Amino acid sequence: MPNISYVNGRYVPHRLASVHVEDRGYQFADGVYEVIAVRGGHLVDEKPHLVRLSKSLEALRIDAPVTDATLRFIIREVLRRNRIRNGSVYLQITRGAAPRNHAFPEHPDSALVVTARHMTWQPPAHALKGVSVITLPDIRWKKSHIKSVSLLPNVLAKQKAVDAGAAEAWLMDDDGMVTEGTASNAWIVTKDNELVTRQLDEEILGGITRQTLGGLAEELQIRLVERPFSVEEAKAAREAFFTSSTSLIKPVVDIDGTQIGDGEVGDITRRLCLAYDAYMNRAPEMASAGTERGQ
Repeated sequence: MPNISYVNGRYVPHRLASVHVEDRGYQFADGVYEVIAVRGGHLVDEKPHLVRLSKSLEALRIDAPVTDATLRFIIREVLRRNRIRNGSVYLQITRGAAPRNHAFPEHPDSALVVTARHMTWQPPAHALKGVSVITLPDIRWKKSHIKSVSLLPNVLAKQKAVDAGAAEAWLMDDDGMVTEGTASNAWIVTKDNELVTRQLDEEILGGITRQTLGGLAEELQIRLVERPFSVEEAKAAREAFFTSSTSLIKPVVDIDGTQIGDGEVGDITRRLCLAYDAYMNRAPEMASAGTERGQ
């Protein structure tokens, strides 16, 4: 549990942190968010996360409440006050508080909340434990590329996964093609050793871990193909996994009760897990040299 949170210009005890009852994020889900991993005191892929945040704000026509430099300072101050070296930081920006009306307020005052929490990043050997996923129809809105706080369909699907004893739910469109997970991007490895993930479009979020992993795959000379794949193709794949900023790379060995490959974590998934762990460890050095991915 964090001790200190940032709420609209003030650092406050987390248990006292609150927003106005007419905040549009609370009443309309009229806001966006980002989650950034922290490893060894370093924000992993900070710049691409903030670039995506800016794009989400632009898409919803929400004004940034502070400058980019100020936001970076606030993030670091929240981490410092909570003494977090390993964990994650959560940013949420809404259109602010205003009398309840579906239309935008005439003079909106965007609201900013920043929280952080401790996490223990598992070593690769522990992380390389296969999990199961289930598949469900994708009932989300048609702008899933925006990282909006409107997550009720994701919440319902995630709970169905939990009820089924699965780690994640993969969502599928009307054609039976996998879009993404409730909070992750979906990947498979074909029998021809092609690494496949859906191309960027309005039906999926452009994951930052997804972006970084694409570069690592190129370094490892693993052929990456961005295209849709069906649930049937996923079940017949040699390997499968999903990615996110907090799950990192999670091997999948079972989809809807169907064993994937030989039921063990595959070689390509294993290599990518180890490469991503090494990337996170060397990220501070890369950032100081100005060569962090996404910059």
